Amino acid sequence: MATVFEPTAPSTPGAALVDRFGRHVNYVRLSVTDRCDFRCVYCMSEDMTFLPRAQILTLEELLQVARAFRELGVAKIRLTGGEPLVRRNILWLLERIGELDGLRELVITTNGSQLERMATAIRAAGVRRVNISLDSLRPDRFRRITRTGDLDQVLRGIDAALAAGFEGIKLNSVVLKNRNHDEVHDLVDFAVGRGIDISFIEEMPLGVIGDHDRAEAYYSSDAIRADLGNHYELLPTTENSGGPARYYRVQGTSTRVGFISPHSHNFCGTCNRVRVTAEGRLLLCLGQEHSVDLRRVLRAHPGEPEALKAAIVDAMQIKPKGHDFDLQGQPVLMRHMNMTGG
Repeated sequence: MATVFEPTAPSTPGAALVDRFGRHVNYVRLSVTDRCDFRCVYCMSEDMTFLPRAQILTLEELLQVARAFRELGVAKIRLTGGEPLVRRNILWLLERIGELDGLRELVITTNGSQLERMATAIRAAGVRRVNISLDSLRPDRFRRITRTGDLDQVLRGIDAALAAGFEGIKLNSVVLKNRNHDEVHDLVDFAVGRGIDISFIEEMPLGVIGDHDRAEAYYSSDAIRADLGNHYELLPTTENSGGPARYYRVQGTSTRVGFISPHSHNFCGTCNRVRVTAEGRLLLCLGQEHSVDLRRVLRAHPGEPEALKAAIVDAMQIKPKGHDFDLQGQPVLMRHMNMTGG
């Protein structure tokens, strides 16, 4: 059952973000919109209804949330969506978050559709690393998976990101059996050829999608690694990017291959992150509904950053031990990934 927390003022509002299980939260994924110009089959249904503007956080409120987390010790902020780059005036927000004192990393996850025109400005705003979704290198498949996406447009966006000089670029590929699992070698070749990293992601059962049976389409990280072993020597490494991926180095190259495995290799025990949805819900777990309404706090206490920080600190007490993902039957959670924040 979902747990919705009503915050009260803690005795130490400046306390570090540590949950009941001793896990330190130093990474927040901040969704700036639930809207997207793609309709990826694993993320949302084809006919989506998006939130009205009044229900999503303003850019100023998103900045307040980012500042509060930074003052509570968070060192890494990732902007997500939906597709974050379709949010109007997103560069204003990026520039101001990038100016927060002591922030170690400002990162963005994007489908790549807007990078051709925005990559240089995003880099100038202070974004150090960018993750770009790329599930297929075949135009017909790419269109099938994204429903509306143009592969050539995304490839031009990747080239623009390379030219912009980001410190790190990583591709993200959700692998679905009999849809794109036979392309993992080609996708790694693509990454190696450009000197960038790539992560393969097991599909997460969020929302009713109607496109495919998730149990039938499941393709494990172990199966992907075995497939890649026929082409590359993958060397285990302790390197990480602050998230859940387990990385391997492709021998003889600068490319790392990551595996994000919520089903086959549960990563909950080392979880260091929380999410804030575009409507201001602080989600304590990707796969649970435990949450705090930060929008209510922001709008009930305008100009009172301590009230916001108090709510965030107290929320650590309801961060669950882990998710209960189950590929059989209906999804555990009815909210789609675009509502969760990618």
